[in-house]
Amino acid sequence: MLALTSVWTTVLLAAAVALGPLATDMYLPALPSLGGALGAGTDQVQLTLSIYMAGFALAQLICGPLADRFGRKPAMIGGFVLFAAASIGCALANNIETLILCRFLQAIGGSAGPVLGRAAIRDIYTPRDAARIMALLASIMALAPALAPTLGGLMLNHLGWPSIFIALAGYALVMALVVAVGIPEPMASENRQPLKLCTLMANYRSIGSDLSFVGYTLTNSLTFAGLFAFLSGSSFVLIDFLGVEPQLFGLYFGVMVLGYISGNLTAVRLGKRLLPDQILVRGLVIAVAGGSLMAGLAIMEVFRVWAVILPQAIFMMGVGMVLPQTMAGALANFPRTAGSASALFGFVQMAVAAGIGALVGHLHDGTSLVMAVIIAASAVAALATYLLLVQRHPAAGFEPVSGGVPGQAS
Repeated sequence: MLALTSVWTTVLLAAAVALGPLATDMYLPALPSLGGALGAGTDQVQLTLSIYMAGFALAQLICGPLADRFGRKPAMIGGFVLFAAASIGCALANNIETLILCRFLQAIGGSAGPVLGRAAIRDIYTPRDAARIMALLASIMALAPALAPTLGGLMLNHLGWPSIFIALAGYALVMALVVAVGIPEPMASENRQPLKLCTLMANYRSIGSDLSFVGYTLTNSLTFAGLFAFLSGSSFVLIDFLGVEPQLFGLYFGVMVLGYISGNLTAVRLGKRLLPDQILVRGLVIAVAGGSLMAGLAIMEVFRVWAVILPQAIFMMGVGMVLPQTMAGALANFPRTAGSASALFGFVQMAVAAGIGALVGHLHDGTSLVMAVIIAASAVAALATYLLLVQRHPAAGFEPVSGGVPGQAS
């Protein structure tokens, strides 16, 4: 097996965490055609995306404590197997109701990757190092959503939409095998928590009352909501409204992902000389600039592909700087209950995203206006949350160090 601090362990964890984005991004080009295939309206089709996020949110509250009791690997492997089975159910669905149900089950299994990937990084590294490693992990992981829509569009055109879910099932089974044989258990045995309801509730109460956790989690969730507003509305805006071919959708989507990767790599580089919170505020300002530009263009009725993609790429550069810092900050105070902290963090993040996704679908007016305004509003709200909470309650371990090289967390 690989060493926990090996770069290849980070790569494998990124591949495991990528299962969540793949489950949304790969089938984005198929969303408009799913309505015709299954006799469903736009709001029902978008519900397959929102229900996934809602299930993802709820499942994390169970997945995290299970991982704190039994270890990261068993929970992750079990989640991947469930994800694979549910993906096959999605491929066989012959009506929208069945697809929605299977997407919910798919989310329950898929939650294991992001929750336990974050927890594993916290197990291995100090809080300050974790911010840098999470940024590196995110840049590696971003290759999946960069390629997924293009691959999904090609599969849609040549093999039909069920093939997308078959491919997701195969990926999940491969990752279950990789985690089983390639990655050591990152959680120290002395940190395992009893699986008792009173202990679980006490842990969640302690985590949820920590103002540092609340600040980083809400800042992350509101920023992620802007990203999810784009995921929820982009295929309808670009394909239905602006006439982009489904097989080309992934290329435009890739421009947005390049913005995200550039933000991740910028955070990695700046992490050598700036504090995580200093990187965070810079990312928030960039996200506000990108979201505001898109909203301004839409309000002026500049309805062009570039008026959506270029502002979103700027927004995503900010997202790439914000998300790793907020993830590390939220988990910084909880080395012994990183699984539960990661679960509560993920629950809030996905619950907010699911609500925003449903809002985009409900208010969609056939243009890019609703999506753009919601993205801008999410970025502004995230910056306000940072100023009101995070600045007043920064994470422990994010303060300057006098010397030495940060090592592994104890």
